[in-house]
Amino acid sequence: MNSSLALAPDASSSVRPAPALLRRFDLCGPRYTSYPTADRFVEAFTADDYVRALRQRSELGAHGRPLSLYVHIPFCESLCYYCACNKIVTRHQSRGRQYLEYLSKEVALQVAHLGRGAVVSQLHLGGGTPTFLHDAGLRELISVLEEAFTLPPEREQSIEIDPRTVDGHRLARLAEMGFDRLSFGVQDFDPEVQKAVHRIQPAKQVFELMASARGLGFGSINIDLIHGLPRQTVASFDRTLAQVCELRPDRIALYAYAHLPARFKAQRRIAAEELPDAGLRIEMLSRSIAALCAAGYVYIGMDHFALPGDALAIAKRQGRLHRNFQGYSTQPDCDLVALGVSAIGAVGATYCQNAKTLEEYYDHLDQERLPVVRGLALTRDDVLRRAVIMALMCQGRVDFEAMAQAHLVDFRRYFANELVALAPFAAQDLLKLRDHEIEVTPMGWFFVRAIAMVFDRYLQADQNRARFSRIV
Repeated sequence: MNSSLALAPDASSSVRPAPALLRRFDLCGPRYTSYPTADRFVEAFTADDYVRALRQRSELGAHGRPLSLYVHIPFCESLCYYCACNKIVTRHQSRGRQYLEYLSKEVALQVAHLGRGAVVSQLHLGGGTPTFLHDAGLRELISVLEEAFTLPPEREQSIEIDPRTVDGHRLARLAEMGFDRLSFGVQDFDPEVQKAVHRIQPAKQVFELMASARGLGFGSINIDLIHGLPRQTVASFDRTLAQVCELRPDRIALYAYAHLPARFKAQRRIAAEELPDAGLRIEMLSRSIAALCAAGYVYIGMDHFALPGDALAIAKRQGRLHRNFQGYSTQPDCDLVALGVSAIGAVGATYCQNAKTLEEYYDHLDQERLPVVRGLALTRDDVLRRAVIMALMCQGRVDFEAMAQAHLVDFRRYFANELVALAPFAAQDLLKLRDHEIEVTPMGWFFVRAIAMVFDRYLQADQNRARFSRIV
């Protein structure tokens, strides 16, 4: 790779996008954890199609290639009004125990087609709130996975945590179970904002947990933040950022709140008049980028920041960054097996999603069928565009000749319209458009979603983009 930007994109930490430029790209668009995006999945893709993909994986000799494993735990003890995740609010632990029984059934069905003992290089528990399950339940889940798959000691094992559900002693038990990466959902430290979104968690509690996690030696700790929440002000979010910088997590995910009450029932409890307007949101984002970069964080792209010594920042510097349904990853491209209600997986050139309700999920498993209810078999065009979009978002560079050789196309001819559409980005110095490559500039990393959208064939034909979150 001969691109200095692709090899050393940490240069993005030394630039700051102007508010005017942020306003220009205050648009709606996908997060591109996949291409095509999940809203393009179809019900014509069934469990039988997924089984064929697993069979093809075996026939192609990919059994020895490591897997990424995702397990969705949908339960939460209380409702956060901003949440757009697939979750079930309950305090009844019996529901968690029943869910584990069905997860075991799904694992057995997966193994019947995958073969027992497939190596897992990355295991992630998401939700919902995975720590809704008590220690015994989490140990049972890990035991089921260990019996079905090979979980080598060097694997990456992460879990999403609601700080209100754990203490230092519980973090120690998570470490004993093999978890080495944590993600704390903080969102905002301001008490008024927490009241408005129904998520009260004192900053003192998070500081204590961070100290415990550091003492236990967790390999990487992430904190999730959201800007654009009700009752947020520029001053209040500045205070939250200052506290987060004091905590100094290894990674920070800074998301823009997407208020879509027609789609997400919980958001109807948020008073729309309490939401900051577009101007305030842009100012918050601009100041957030400046504060985090000044604190020494590297902008990874797509809302993510990391300390220079974190594995994610190192992978970006070295051109080894990847992206999957969990976001940016240091793991090489590998098939993703997804377990649990609504979970999304990717095997070969297919995507699949499980049933979104517990009733349907359980019903499929009672019939001894995998609970896949929708998905997509990628076309040749999909695979090519996915490669381009992921190259932009992960390496910040698209080499025309490499793409041409890998996909047997004349790149400049195939993407003639897209290359014309990139001209405005080049004029703003967000990318360099050369005869043989596209290269994202340090400033362009902050707008890489907008650049990637140019290559999204489905999006160009779609006039309804309001269902997506803001791209900056």
